[in-house]
Amino acid sequence: MKKKLPDLILLFTILALIVCGLIMILSASSVKADKTYGDSYYFFKKQLQYLIVAIVISAVIYKLKYKKLLDLAPYLLLLSFITLLLVLIPGVGRVAGGSRRWLPLGPINFQPSELAKLTVIIYLAAYINRNRDKMKSFINGILPPLVVVGVLFLLILAEPDLGTGIAIAAVSGIMIFVGGINLALLSLISVFSVIVFVIFIYIEPYRRARVKTFLNPWNDPLDTGYHIIQSLLALGSGGLLGVGIGNSHQKFLYLPEPGTDFIFAVLGEEFGLLGTLFVVSLYFLLAWRGLRIASKVDDTFAAMLAVGITSMVIIQAIINMGVVSSLLPVTGITLPLISYGGSSLVVNIMALALLLNISRYVEE
Repeated sequence: MKKKLPDLILLFTILALIVCGLIMILSASSVKADKTYGDSYYFFKKQLQYLIVAIVISAVIYKLKYKKLLDLAPYLLLLSFITLLLVLIPGVGRVAGGSRRWLPLGPINFQPSELAKLTVIIYLAAYINRNRDKMKSFINGILPPLVVVGVLFLLILAEPDLGTGIAIAAVSGIMIFVGGINLALLSLISVFSVIVFVIFIYIEPYRRARVKTFLNPWNDPLDTGYHIIQSLLALGSGGLLGVGIGNSHQKFLYLPEPGTDFIFAVLGEEFGLLGTLFVVSLYFLLAWRGLRIASKVDDTFAAMLAVGITSMVIIQAIINMGVVSSLLPVTGITLPLISYGGSSLVVNIMALALLLNISRYVEE
């Protein structure tokens, strides 16, 4: 296949989301940054540093022949297993907010579960590419990737990080479905997954509490329901056009994580309904271009990578916006390319650079 220019609509959509993210981090995190570090621009400057790292790595990925990942897939998966195990070791993994999710790497903290999102996509794309004719068989086709994803899910759950585990499971399910799984098998696996999901919620009191809060946050507005209520107040006070950039009231420590988990609420407050619809439309554009690439590229491995990467970004966005608008229970999933967070930003931009790479081989 002859290489062409990348998908320019996708490229400008990604750039628009990154710019939106920088603007919102500058505004939403300023109060917390000033109170914690004495520098209103602290999180903004850190995000710029992460962005530079992401661009450098992504430039390499964009130039890489994507088919080389076929041979690298098992090694990348092994790297994810090792880092996910390391993060669980006391004294090695860093604990914050009651979860052990970070590995200290010098001056930065790396989140292995973020990398696992991308490595599992590469692994599944390579597996489906090599075993397309076996995907209707449970033992010879579906079971091996299910075991791999299941072990990854349990390792991430042990941190604990159910939200990321669910996102990885959902992306994996979509890729296996597109890969040609028998519909009867898919139905059985889906039912089993829902049962497992309910069990994992039931066995942890704090997860049960989150579900109860989701059903009625006003039962405990000053404790368990506080996050959601403050988020809804932010969205509601924005109205149609918003209160103006930098003028959010909820970022003054009413919202617990205004620059990360609940940045979409601050965006809604400052830019109103029109601002939130603009961001949602950018994710719709990204989904359209990503799935178009998957349907047009004449290579199974590339198509599965495109499906997985697109699903990864969009599922995270849906979960985050669903939580902020009280349509889903609180999960801790950030908004891709917009929320503050080094590991998330770097991995998402790496993944999208790979998608842009693949877009050069699309047959019109």
